[in-house]
Amino acid sequence: MNIRILCGLIIGVAVFVGGCSTTGGVTPAEKRQSILNMRTQVLNDLYKLKPDVQAQVNSAAGYGVFSNANINVIFASFGGGYGIVRDNAAARDTYMKMGEFGLGLGAGAKDFRLVFVYHTRAAMNRFLDSGWTFGAQADAAAKASDKGGAVGGEAIIDDITVYQLTESGLVLQATIKGTKFWKDEELN
Repeated sequence: MNIRILCGLIIGVAVFVGGCSTTGGVTPAEKRQSILNMRTQVLNDLYKLKPDVQAQVNSAAGYGVFSNANINVIFASFGGGYGIVRDNAAARDTYMKMGEFGLGLGAGAKDFRLVFVYHTRAAMNRFLDSGWTFGAQADAAAKASDKGGAVGGEAIIDDITVYQLTESGLVLQATIKGTKFWKDEELN
């Protein structure tokens, strides 16, 4: 591959990830409101696809909703985003950020949402305190607005059910990656 093409691709990836992984607004109050709006929209979208999830979310110890942009460039995968974790019992929100890095084969970009349902307080507290997840991912997506399709899914790990909804993107990947979630000091 030509070095100029590779450099251009890397710059384009950085611009895309940076643009997709930021909250709306300038002030902390505007950023919080943007995240709350994202949470409402993602939950409504998930409930339309899987109506039974609403009862699961309402009866859980808590839940988290995240917006993520992911880029795959040949052997590496990069991503970043933001979100919010709701403690149902305490009626308290914790604003968070996320970043991910992976190794494997892939190409493309994807904008997606994650919903975590914490079935126990211990699982939610582990997530809030340490925030790391590791795993393997293989997926394919070709989606723009309501057109196209994406293979996403649902997984249950360590008393946490995870749902993924693809917003848009064109990607084919098989990666091993780590994702770090951490509390957003500016918004909490």
